[in-house]
Amino acid sequence: MYHTWMRYFTPSPVHHRLGLVCLGVGLQHGTLPTVGPRTLDHHVAIVISSGSGWFQGPDGRRTPVTAPTLLWIIPGVPHHYGADPHTGWDESFVDFTGPATATYTELGYIEPERPVIPLSDAAAPRAAVGRIARAARRGNPLLEVETGAAVHELLVALRRARADIAPDGDPVLQALARDAFQPLSVAEHAARHGMTPAELRTAVRRGAGCSPKDYLLGIRLGRAKELLAATELPVAAVARRVGYDDPAYFSRLFTRRVGVAPVRFRQQQGRAVPGGWSQQIPDPDDPPMLHPAT
Repeated sequence: MYHTWMRYFTPSPVHHRLGLVCLGVGLQHGTLPTVGPRTLDHHVAIVISSGSGWFQGPDGRRTPVTAPTLLWIIPGVPHHYGADPHTGWDESFVDFTGPATATYTELGYIEPERPVIPLSDAAAPRAAVGRIARAARRGNPLLEVETGAAVHELLVALRRARADIAPDGDPVLQALARDAFQPLSVAEHAARHGMTPAELRTAVRRGAGCSPKDYLLGIRLGRAKELLAATELPVAAVARRVGYDDPAYFSRLFTRRVGVAPVRFRQQQGRAVPGGWSQQIPDPDDPPMLHPAT
């Protein structure tokens, strides 16, 4: 005995240009029928929130599935799976496609080589699927955009819910973020963690989808933008505060990555009104609270 609910959509070519589109959503539980063997032309994220079963990929080996678990269905890859015929399972699925899937794969949010990924908790991914299900009501004029946006949310929720990532994130990435403004090389950062540079690159690539250099650069430039926009600190002082002793090198790097020079960025973003400048360095981890409108 099982229960199933599902909806499928056909987004227009214009909606595909948004990067991600939702093709379908479903909620099922019980002793569901076995799926496959089959091959699809799009991605599917299947969240198993209770129960158990199995998954079989193109190598023919069956992998046990115990909730909470994520199953990745990848375009062009044969697959076969099913719930335990005695206990069944509770699943929610989302079919999606679009050019942004390539970038999400490069960043490690979608993992073709890991079709079965244990989750620490399925609550957040199921909530994202629930938003898609609610948007799927017939006659919703925002359906394609609303469901597409929720697929982005789902991919983030699934990334956070992976059992191999601590609730507060990867400790290596946390430590790099904490030390990002110190003038340290990648090798020196690695040594602080008792790692080789290659091991650090692997850890950061797996956790953030980029190299340690790019990860640190993103944090440094983000902070530099905040200081340029919200203070009157000279560019050389901003450079030093984010870890660059050579202001000319910082300016060249900023210009290349941001697209405008630091001075020009300040002109564009600065709040040039009386009292609008502050000598106090804003703390991104402790933002001011906004009072509700009365």
